[in-house]
Amino acid sequence: MVSLLFSSTATWVVLFLALFQVVLGSPLIPKRATGPWMGLNTDFPDPSFLKAADGKWYAFGTNGNGKRVQVAVSDDFSKWTLLDIEALPTLAGWETERDHWAPDVVLRADGKYVMYYSGESKSDISHHCIGTAIADKPTGPYVPNETPLSCRLDRGGSIDSAGFWDKDGSRYVVFKVDGNSVGHGGDCNNGVAPLVSTPILLQKVAADGVTPIGDAVQILDRNTNDGDGPLVEAPSLVLHNGVYFLFYSTHCFTDPKYDVRYATATSITGPYHKSNVELIKGGDYGGLISPGGATVCGCGDRMLFHAWCDSSLTKRCMWVANLQLSGTTASIA
Repeated sequence: MVSLLFSSTATWVVLFLALFQVVLGSPLIPKRATGPWMGLNTDFPDPSFLKAADGKWYAFGTNGNGKRVQVAVSDDFSKWTLLDIEALPTLAGWETERDHWAPDVVLRADGKYVMYYSGESKSDISHHCIGTAIADKPTGPYVPNETPLSCRLDRGGSIDSAGFWDKDGSRYVVFKVDGNSVGHGGDCNNGVAPLVSTPILLQKVAADGVTPIGDAVQILDRNTNDGDGPLVEAPSLVLHNGVYFLFYSTHCFTDPKYDVRYATATSITGPYHKSNVELIKGGDYGGLISPGGATVCGCGDRMLFHAWCDSSLTKRCMWVANLQLSGTTASIA
């Protein structure tokens, strides 16, 4: 009887395994293609993100959908929901009502959330400063500080700020000096000689995330020989296995050549060596249109970026991607 039961059980096990293999290979269970996928089919440019203390992922976007600073949420980093929340309900005295660009949020050691964002300066309309704001929750409300972190209005202003927490506990902010805003015309106002510098700067800040320590240092700039076009912008800095990866975009955001590239260094202050690899470019993955403005997770394995939603070029949708970092090389998974 025992032998018979064992034989019967073994037969069912074999049948189950065979059926399981058939199901796995069945077209009824499609596998998602590799590469990026759309996370928000709405206007949500320059997305940044963090994993908050509640275990959820929060994304923040440039003004749109009736908000100065937009917020979206995800439980799994795959499916995202746009929230009907104004993250920045009040403004500082130095900024106008319009053009709140590229917000980025970091979690401070005391449990507070610090937002970096670009706002238009009242003293120099059409040029921007980097503001800071503090909140108790990732969704806000964020209360702005009255003193900007950086303006540099004599050089075109400061935009595209992103926070970074180094391995020794030091905090930094990377940002772009918006030189093309005082250029001489042409592509993104910087296609006519003499071309203006658009450097990426690194500013050390105190543990509060908002108080500058020393002077900012330049870590990257545009170079026609590197195929950068009129600018470099949208910096995002991460550290992986002793290598600093600085992700950035080149060309104009309206240009089909807008893309995501990266440079690497073994010291946070550089020198950074451009890979000149177009990590994500127009036409990739089913026809992305002008992809850029990427933010990379400190964990180094995921990314958000924007691309035009369609050929009308009226809205920029948010896209999600898995990332692989190895040595000094980055690739889309």
